Amino acid sequence: MTLNTRIDAFSELGITLQNYIESKNSSSNFSQKLTNVIRNSEIQNAWFAQSQIHNALEEWSKALTKENLSNWLQTYSFDQFVEKRVAVVMAGNIPLVGFHDFLSVLISGHDFIGKLSSNDSLLIPFLAEELIAIQPKFKSKIEFTKDRLPQFDSVIATGSNNTARYFEYYFKNKPHIIRKNRNSAVVINGTESKEELEKLGDDIFKYFGLGCRNVSKLFVPEGYDFDSFFKAMYKHREVINHHKYANNYDYNKAVYLMSSVKLLDNGFLILKEDEQFSSPIGVLFYETYSDQAQLEQRLKNEKENIQCIVGKSELADVGYGQTQHPKLSDYADGVDTIDFLTQKDI
Repeated sequence: MTLNTRIDAFSELGITLQNYIESKNSSSNFSQKLTNVIRNSEIQNAWFAQSQIHNALEEWSKALTKENLSNWLQTYSFDQFVEKRVAVVMAGNIPLVGFHDFLSVLISGHDFIGKLSSNDSLLIPFLAEELIAIQPKFKSKIEFTKDRLPQFDSVIATGSNNTARYFEYYFKNKPHIIRKNRNSAVVINGTESKEELEKLGDDIFKYFGLGCRNVSKLFVPEGYDFDSFFKAMYKHREVINHHKYANNYDYNKAVYLMSSVKLLDNGFLILKEDEQFSSPIGVLFYETYSDQAQLEQRLKNEKENIQCIVGKSELADVGYGQTQHPKLSDYADGVDTIDFLTQKDI
């Protein structure tokens, strides 16, 4: 297959997803099958609420256009290309989180071997079937497994900091990308409008805060009045109606109260002053700052732990409400996947 053939196939998949998003009640065979897969995914993993899966599908329907794919790939050279078998150990924290690696491997012309997460084992294989229906030549290039990986040439693996150490050892003799835990932060300067803070709520609550691009840490000016922040968060109050989120919120609140930890709480979100970046579900950590230069140095020191920084200051790289709308070129952990996949010695 040529690169243009691969682009055409994925853009056709994007059109199919767009049609589904725009007419969820369609009686087409694809729509009925996808609806069933979405329901079964929620049964398999209660964090995958149907609304959250629809969010992920809508994002990919917008990303997989011929223009987006072509613009994304135009800066890369495929002259040195040698077809390889690339294994991908997939995460399962949010719906379709492994799809970018699936896309990257196949759009580069390699064979894809996916080690599925037990938390997300239905959605990507289903979309792979649709891709094969669109372009049958992909059939011999896609393989999924829930067990030991078959023979492969290189690997992309995503996991926790603990599993990353295992990956580093296990895959040390193979070309690899190993991703670890990361979290996102926001720098608030106190001039934010209600609309901006409401958009920040999307960065916090979408996918229940389980994604590496979800904001888990606030930096606020000394003396910051959280009243406007909590008023803006009220728009997202329905999150507490999800039983797993509510259970986590209640548990973390009880632990903190028993330890006499000082908290700010609005009934569905807890704020705790803490220097760490990775907060529990239902909790946001925050720090205060008075010196912009010191804050900049603090963020530089934590660069390896931060996926993106939200806000409207020079320190931010993502605007309010944009963390869960990444471009195809917004690579996880800042590691260029396509550059890795186009190296002749991978």
